[in-house]
Amino acid sequence: MQTWSSVAVPRLPGTPRPLRLHDTATGQVRPTAPGPTARMYVCGITPYDATHLGHAATYLAFDLVNRVWRDNGHEVHYVQNVTDIDEPLLERAHRDSDDWVVLGMRETALFREDMVALRVLPPREFVGAVEAIPEIIEVIGKLLADGSAYRADDPEFPDVYFSRDATGRFGYESNYDAETMARFFAERGGDPDRPGKRHPLDALLWRMAREGEPSWESDLGAGRPGWHIECSAIAANRLGIGFDLQGGGSDLIFPHHEYSAAHAEAVAGEHPFARHYVHAGMIGLDGEKMSKSRGNLVFVSRLRADDVDPGAIRLALFAGHYRENRAWTEALLAEAQERLARWREAAALPAGPDAGDTVARLRDHLSDDLDTPKALAAVDSWATAALRRDGTEADAPGVIRAAVDALLGIEL
Repeated sequence: MQTWSSVAVPRLPGTPRPLRLHDTATGQVRPTAPGPTARMYVCGITPYDATHLGHAATYLAFDLVNRVWRDNGHEVHYVQNVTDIDEPLLERAHRDSDDWVVLGMRETALFREDMVALRVLPPREFVGAVEAIPEIIEVIGKLLADGSAYRADDPEFPDVYFSRDATGRFGYESNYDAETMARFFAERGGDPDRPGKRHPLDALLWRMAREGEPSWESDLGAGRPGWHIECSAIAANRLGIGFDLQGGGSDLIFPHHEYSAAHAEAVAGEHPFARHYVHAGMIGLDGEKMSKSRGNLVFVSRLRADDVDPGAIRLALFAGHYRENRAWTEALLAEAQERLARWREAAALPAGPDAGDTVARLRDHLSDDLDTPKALAAVDSWATAALRRDGTEADAPGVIRAAVDALLGIEL
């Protein structure tokens, strides 16, 4: 699948700071320790609707990870999937009398446009579940062969399921108790009451073909993959087991990330799937999580159509910490637009205060679990001093422009 175009990332003077991030599995903020190439997998969209601000907040958080690693001199092997075959996509296509393939392609194209507008650095590999079906089938075959998976006791539809206890470590990523797991599994695409399963929490790997549904011929029988297995196969086959970071929204902690890790670890016989599990908070509107099921979405494409500067969208979402659940409001956007205008005015001056301390503060705060509120405050302080004409350094505005571009992804 085609990725999107990139932008140049300026190199900055001074000393970078190694990145520390919160790890969901351990509950601690701890150092990331990539080698020369940092390896990151972020779960992508199910393309049945346009990119909303909840999506944007997640991909902007991991864009910051990408930028901080690059500032530290790492190459970044970034992989992202697209779930272009799944129940929500098929249901939306049926509801709208649309072709599910056309719907997926159309919304994926719009997602790319939104990411370009937001200046999100693209993944090296952007992989659709459909194009990965051969490798998914191979992984499921291995899980069946070693007893980590089984067929449901159903003569008509012997779907393939993963035994949640196959690795002996199930639950280490989310650390949820059984009650919470059961609730989220039912709410987030699971089928706990499906007859023929050995345990309610066993996850679907391969759904045998039903009439009227798309399917693919294979040694498993005609059918299509479950959700979690696509990320297991795509990530492990491109990044290897033990890659540096698996990321996504906090609603993916369970079941999606728990199972994608368990599937891959069962096949490889190695642990852990990823060295950091990093999750972004949810964006709300009018006191509720922004989601397609609630219909309370603010779309990036709609804001762009209304001539909202994408830099202001970045700043508005960076005003809160990436791990926090936070609200989107008109006041938040207005404040971001004012901040962007102030920064641009200051950065356009012929001189300003020395920029070295501000760049150091930017690096300090972003390397500390992406503390964007403090990072924005550092630039605010420089801009305020510059607009008071407190400095005479001719190169300072250029250094600030480069730092805000390189580390925050915002063009001044």
